[in-house]
Amino acid sequence: MFKNKCIMKRNKILCGAVLVMSVLTMASCSKSFLEPTPKGQYLESNYYTTPTQAFNGLVAAYAPMQVVYHEGYCSTEGLANAASDECYSGGASASDQIAWTAMNDMTQLSPAIVPDGLWSVPFIGITACNQLLASLSTCGLDDSTLAQYTAECEFLRAYYYFHLVRWFGNVPLFTTATTLDQVFAAQQATPEQVYTQIKADLNAAVPHLPKTVSGVNLGRASQGMALALLGKVYLYDKKYDSAATVLAQVNGTPGGTSPYGYHLLTNYADIFSITNKFNAESILEIQHSSGQNYGDWSGNSPVGNTYAIMCGARGYTFLKAPAPNLNSGWGFTPITYDLYNAMVVDGVYDPRYSSTIYNLDSMANLGLCSYGQMSWTQGFPTTGYWIVKYAPLKAADGAGNEGLNYGVDYIEIRLADTYLMEAEAIVMGGGDMNRAMALVNAVRARVGLPALTGTLTMAEIKQERHMELATEGHRWFDLVRWGDAATVLNNMANGFSKHFVAGKNEILPIPLAELTNTQIKQNPGY
Repeated sequence: MFKNKCIMKRNKILCGAVLVMSVLTMASCSKSFLEPTPKGQYLESNYYTTPTQAFNGLVAAYAPMQVVYHEGYCSTEGLANAASDECYSGGASASDQIAWTAMNDMTQLSPAIVPDGLWSVPFIGITACNQLLASLSTCGLDDSTLAQYTAECEFLRAYYYFHLVRWFGNVPLFTTATTLDQVFAAQQATPEQVYTQIKADLNAAVPHLPKTVSGVNLGRASQGMALALLGKVYLYDKKYDSAATVLAQVNGTPGGTSPYGYHLLTNYADIFSITNKFNAESILEIQHSSGQNYGDWSGNSPVGNTYAIMCGARGYTFLKAPAPNLNSGWGFTPITYDLYNAMVVDGVYDPRYSSTIYNLDSMANLGLCSYGQMSWTQGFPTTGYWIVKYAPLKAADGAGNEGLNYGVDYIEIRLADTYLMEAEAIVMGGGDMNRAMALVNAVRARVGLPALTGTLTMAEIKQERHMELATEGHRWFDLVRWGDAATVLNNMANGFSKHFVAGKNEILPIPLAELTNTQIKQNPGY
């Protein structure tokens, strides 16, 4: 996962001998994390003996953060977009990637039709972390390196479990290297128990992580990254005072440069530029590469961002500027009328619109493109509005199979997000309202919007998050944790409904394969 040379090692480690040597007793490149398939010449018992092997194991622990194509398409931001009111599932038809369709129409969600990778990929990472934590002391590391590698594993385990608990709620909790018998005998922990472990891991990790990272280490855990995730976890766990306190450490003075070097970029569009990776606003960024030249779909482990080609318009052909210079995509997660209507009110465009939505219908009608050369197969459904932030730019793809080699990164946490999370924690926890207002207004000022005045409300924070973070994979989780999902998702524009059932669809069904011969119980209602 580490920048440059380490990202290129990732495939060899994740699905080759180095990952296999650790026997990932719960996970491999097989269909279920409960179905191990040891390969190669190394076993856990005879591999971890040198600093190089420890480092390779650490790279393997980071690697699942990048995985987009595994057991189908498991882009976390893409699937969260499909479930939200910002995007429809899209694709060629309702039967094109039915797990994505089920996220769009939740009457179809079932244990047999659920994005399996949302479950299996985090467990691959957790297993790699636990195996490495059990072995680090045998690798001849100096005390400082041992402490840092331990902290990175703790951070990563917390990261993977945070994904699992938000998607599935009730999951097995493994904090040690585990035998296969123990895996099959494991019962689920409650969400409260999982959150307790996540917070313990992050609090333990922070003091031993570097304050900042740079150069080839970009993408590795730092104190700022761990604190941002910890603050987010506290917010989701409704520990508002703790969330506000931790996030304030990350944010520093609103509008200024934080103690960890983060600051809001002047130009909103620059946040997502492929030539501006790991910029000053980026806190937790998942790196993708166009340099791998990966040409084989069967390996399930490209480091390119497959979601880029997924969210491009089908049959697209570039003619001339100002139309975007994109490759033809697969038509997933087209923008909804709801998001368009939220960003364009009475003919006035939110300043972030052009960095969020491509209106290809409008371009066609203006003669910039023609349906004869830029037409796309009408999908499920097609609105004419498409995602900008992860679009399949010609400038971002590489050789090999273009669908596997897009260097479009995913910034999972950025400073404007932590500003708005801290403001929310303050409002919900009854903290310093002047600071909360300053945080929100700093986000607005960056794009030229006037300052809010009076008493800051949750409605204003919700709206600002919707506009600032549109299509970045946050909206679904926001609606769920606010308790707004049923109201918003079942009353969308043009009479559309995602058929969200309160008390059920806040979490997904556990994949059917994980219930076989285990003690795992299905989530309620499925």
